[in-house]
Amino acid sequence: MRLTKGFIPTLKEDPSGAEVISHRIMLKGGMVRLLAAGVYSYLPFLWKCLLKVQQIIREEMNAIGGQEFLFPALNPLDLWDETGRNADFGDDVFRLKDRKGRGMLLAPTHEEVVGDIARHEIRSYRDLPQIWYQIQTKFRDEPRPRSGVLRSRQFIMKDSYTLDTSQEGLDRGYELHARAYRRIFARCGLKFFEAGASSGLMGGTGSQEFLVEGEAGEDRAVVCDNCGYVMNEEVAQSDWKVEPGTAAELEEVHTPDKRTIEEVSAFLDIEPQRLVKSLLYMTAGDEPVMFLVPGSHDLNESLAMRVAGGPLRPADPEEVLNIMGAQVGFVGPVGAPDGLRIIADKSLQGLLDGATGANRDDYHVVHMNLERDVNVSEYTDLRIVEAGEACIECGEPVRIITAIEMGHIFKLGTKYSESLGATFQDEQEEEKPIVMGSYGIGVERIAAAAMEQRADEDGICWPASIAPYHVYLLPVNMSDERLVGAAEELYEKLHAGGLEVLYDDRNVQAGTKFKDADMLGLPLRINVGVRGQETGVVEMVHRATRETVEVPFDEVVPYVRHAIDEEIAGYDRYADEIAGG
Repeated sequence: MRLTKGFIPTLKEDPSGAEVISHRIMLKGGMVRLLAAGVYSYLPFLWKCLLKVQQIIREEMNAIGGQEFLFPALNPLDLWDETGRNADFGDDVFRLKDRKGRGMLLAPTHEEVVGDIARHEIRSYRDLPQIWYQIQTKFRDEPRPRSGVLRSRQFIMKDSYTLDTSQEGLDRGYELHARAYRRIFARCGLKFFEAGASSGLMGGTGSQEFLVEGEAGEDRAVVCDNCGYVMNEEVAQSDWKVEPGTAAELEEVHTPDKRTIEEVSAFLDIEPQRLVKSLLYMTAGDEPVMFLVPGSHDLNESLAMRVAGGPLRPADPEEVLNIMGAQVGFVGPVGAPDGLRIIADKSLQGLLDGATGANRDDYHVVHMNLERDVNVSEYTDLRIVEAGEACIECGEPVRIITAIEMGHIFKLGTKYSESLGATFQDEQEEEKPIVMGSYGIGVERIAAAAMEQRADEDGICWPASIAPYHVYLLPVNMSDERLVGAAEELYEKLHAGGLEVLYDDRNVQAGTKFKDADMLGLPLRINVGVRGQETGVVEMVHRATRETVEVPFDEVVPYVRHAIDEEIAGYDRYADEIAGG
């Protein structure tokens, strides 16, 4: 591609509003343009990268027996009502009506569509197993789109689905996807790790995330460097407990206008972890449930939803007052209404000397003994783990890292097949629900994660396997016919050698070309200069290492071919090493 004929509208200055590295590079490098909040046009330079990512995904999905589909982005609402996810997703999906008034939505995922096809087409155990996948545009009405393509409202996703006759079959399909995902991310040149995760609204019996460490991420993972324990913060546990204290008689204390943990613990002169947070939530059926966590920690809503058995929302102030008889900040489990389900974090089990709200405005109780004073329904993991706590596996301190989620795999089980009536006849001709798995990869997230992971102060350093072009070719002076002629000859030779070249044939200063070359970050840059013409060499610059090598003119094509092939082969070898199985 000749840059004078292409469309790569780079910017000289850093764009305003760019929140993270990848967002800044994409805007400054002429790779995306914003159309509306969370909605981007992908310009040719980035789209070439995304096509390469998609090709790697296709190759690895086909290798495990996947069959590519294209499911409709526009789904009828009544299909999603069958599984209950129309209500579960709330405002996070785009809904509309067709001209006949039928409710529709723009799909963020396609379990319902897969289940609908399966219930009409799958008849026998002989039709299974199946692996179906697609690469499709998805939609999610994010309340606060941010971080460029990392949190957008329209995005490209590879989603795949396994359909099996048994849990054992699901386990095999799940492991096939785990291996394929390791190969995909390795071949894309990413350093990644895996973590156990919450299934959230997807449901099912288990899930696992593939993450890239980076400040731009919205995921947080709990990591133990000693034993290798890695879990998303949403499901992580640790071996931490509040000291029981000494038993004493329950006492009510006047705490005027003291509501927050900081205010109350200071006023009562107690450690924040001994001040029990009493958090009232409402289930999907508007039933109240109270969660108890140490005041030094926050409630992990994913764990709370798991134990509650479904979606939750915080009770609003009016509901809190009506149910508990006190305002937010003064409620507690002591003297709670009969029948209220109270679930406590297991770190509080055995607490003898705690404090909490008295269910009376401007009052708290102290010397609370949970076993004596509160009817706790269940003790379980409810709190968010903090750095330095003891690892649940080995007892060593854990650390917390921020990460970008690249992919997520789920064991759905029969959640969707049962609700949709997707069944098969087994060998005894009995009707059984199809056992399903679901597996997603964010296509743009791979490109963004590469930028976050491999950028320097000048721009991106693309992995050769997904770089939009292999080499950036520039004559340092377009007024020198010898340099232009040499560059033109190299351009043709590189093309003939099967290499992708971005040829900067603009009549601008060499400094401008160098800056744009660094920002666009192709693996190799060829400088065609005057001194090199006199000695028969060109200057070859490796973008990632800044290594500069003088290469004879006649050896440029094999040099570039070897460098690109070797880098890609390195990713392939790494993929073979880590895929497992």
